[in-house]
Amino acid sequence: MRLENQKIIALVDTDFEDLELWYPIHRLREEGAQVDLVGQEAHTTYIGKYGVPAESDYAFSEVNPADYDAILVPGGWAPDKLRRFPEVIDMVQHMDKHEKPIGQICHAGWVLISANILQGRTVTSTPGIKDDMTNAGATWVDTPAISDGHIVSSRRPPDLPDYMREFIKVLEEKR
Repeated sequence: MRLENQKIIALVDTDFEDLELWYPIHRLREEGAQVDLVGQEAHTTYIGKYGVPAESDYAFSEVNPADYDAILVPGGWAPDKLRRFPEVIDMVQHMDKHEKPIGQICHAGWVLISANILQGRTVTSTPGIKDDMTNAGATWVDTPAISDGHIVSSRRPPDLPDYMREFIKVLEEKR
C-alpha cells in the first residue's frame, strides 16, 4: 500500500460537501493511510449537505498536527464554519510551515484564506470564491486540480479523481 503509516487529518463540520469529504477519505484509506475525522467535538455526528453523516474521531483540541502527515479540508458550507476555530487555523498554519500536504476543494479555500497562507500560491477552487482567493494573494487557475508545493487544490466533485491523484502524488513525494 502506497500510503501505509501515513496519518491524515480530515476536518469536518456540519454542511460539508458529502463527496468532497468521503471520496478523499476512502481513496486514502484504500492506499493504506490512517484518516482521522476531526471536528469541534469528538465522537459527534456531523451531517453533510445531502444528509450523509460523518462521526468525528477527535476534537480539534485533542489533535497535535505534528503527529500527522497531511490535512484535508472539505468543501460545502463547512469551511465557513471551520475557519472560525483558532485550532483549525493553527493546524493549517502548522502544516504550511512544515510543508506537509494540505488538500482543499471547492469552498475549502476559505480556510486557507483565513490561515493567511495563500500569498504567492497558485490554486484553484469553485469559481464562486475565485475573487476571495485572488484577494488573498493567490493566482487562481481554472483547472480540475493543481499543486503548488505542498498545497493541493481542486474545484468541485466532478474533479475528485484528479484531486486525489494529485494529493496522493504529493503525499508520496513528501514521505
